[in-house]
Amino acid sequence: MISVAEASARILDGIQRLPAVTVATEKSVGSVLAEQVVSAITSPPWDNSSMDGYAVRSADIGSKQLRVVETIAAGAFPSRPLGHGEAMRIMTGAPVPENADSVIRKEDTDDGLDIVTIRETRDAGKNIRRKGEDFASGDVLFEIGQRIGIPHVGVLASAGVQSISVYRSPRVAIISSGDELVELADFSREAAGTKIVSANSVTIAAMVREAGGDPVNLGIARDDLESMKTKLLAADGCDLIITSAGISVGDHDHVRDAITALGGTIDFWKVRMRPGAPLAFGSLNGVPWIGLSGNPVSAMVTFDLFVRPAIRKMRGLQNLFRKTIPVTLAEPIKLAAPLMHFFRVVITPFGSNYAARMAGSQSSAVLTAMARANALLVVPGEKLEHDVGELLAAIPLGDEHESAPSLVLR
Repeated sequence: MISVAEASARILDGIQRLPAVTVATEKSVGSVLAEQVVSAITSPPWDNSSMDGYAVRSADIGSKQLRVVETIAAGAFPSRPLGHGEAMRIMTGAPVPENADSVIRKEDTDDGLDIVTIRETRDAGKNIRRKGEDFASGDVLFEIGQRIGIPHVGVLASAGVQSISVYRSPRVAIISSGDELVELADFSREAAGTKIVSANSVTIAAMVREAGGDPVNLGIARDDLESMKTKLLAADGCDLIITSAGISVGDHDHVRDAITALGGTIDFWKVRMRPGAPLAFGSLNGVPWIGLSGNPVSAMVTFDLFVRPAIRKMRGLQNLFRKTIPVTLAEPIKLAAPLMHFFRVVITPFGSNYAARMAGSQSSAVLTAMARANALLVVPGEKLEHDVGELLAAIPLGDEHESAPSLVLR
C-alpha cells in the first residue's frame, strides 16, 4: 500500500490539461482561460458623469448661479466646450464637456432649466468617471489560468469580447458494478427487497458536475469480466474513467482484470487510508482510470481527495485542493489501525478556530453521516488515541461552515 500523499502525486502526474475550445462570453462562467485576454478598447471611452446633475467648472461654483446652456443626455455628446459662468445639465453616463471638472448632483441645486442655483458645493472636483479609469486599450484584462466568474464576464462584455478560449471540461465516464445494483429509475425492485439502488451512480455524477466535469453515466456492469470489459469499451471518447466497486480481491471483483485484458495499465490499487483503502489508478488506451471503492462513503471521500483535483487539473486550474483548516477535537478519538483516517465531522466556530464533532456513524456504508458532515477530519494515524482539545486539520466540504443565517457586517 502507498500513502495518501503518494497516491495523489501519482494520479496527478498521470493527468494532463485538456485542449482549448472557444466559448461565448455569456456562457463562459466557471471556465478557465487558455489564453491571455487583452483589451482592444478603453473603458470608459470618455470622461462621463457618475450622477444626474450639472457639469460645471469648480472655479465657477462660488458664484452660486450659472447659465444652463445645454442638456447632455446619456448617449449624446456635448456640442461645445463649457464656458465661464456656464453649466450643462447632464445625465448619468453622459460624456462630460471639455473644461468641466465637476458634476453637481441634481439634489444640490434648484434644478433650473435656464439658470441653475447651486445650494451645496460638496461636489467640487467630483462625480466624473475618467476615461480609461477601468482599463485602457492594450491592457491585459486576465491571464491564462484565470477562472471566469460573473464579474469577469462583466469585464469581458464591457471590453466587447464576444468569445474566449478556455480549457475544455472533461467528459468523465462513470461505471458502477455489482449484480445487486439497479439504477435509481428502477427503485421498485429495491422496494421489493431484491436489489439496492446504485447510490454511487448518482453521487459520483453529481460530484463530477460540481468539480466542473461532464458526467457520462455508462450504467452498471454485472459481476463478470465480459460485462465490465463492455462498459469500459463504451468509455471511448471520454477523458477520464471512474469505476466504483470491483477493485478489491473478491471472486467477483473484475475491474482490474478487465483493464489489463483490454491492454490497460495499473499503477497502484491500495492506499494506506480509511475509508477508501481500495483505490486504483491506471489508464486504458491513454485515458486515465481511477477505481473507487463500492462503499458509498468511501467513494465520496476518495473522489474528493483524488478525483476532484484530477478534474480541476484537466480544466486548467492551478489550485487543485480544498484548503485545510485547524480544528479542535470536541470528543476523543481511538483508531483501530495505524492508517490515515478521514472522519466525517461537523465543525462549528470555537474560539479562534473550529471545534470538530463526529457527524454520526463512521461506517463507510452510512451516507446519512456524510450528508450531515461539513468537513473531513484528517487523523494521520501516527498514534491511535487523540484526546479532547487536541488540534488537528480538517478539510471543509462546500461552504456551509462559512454561512450565517443573517447579514453580518462586523
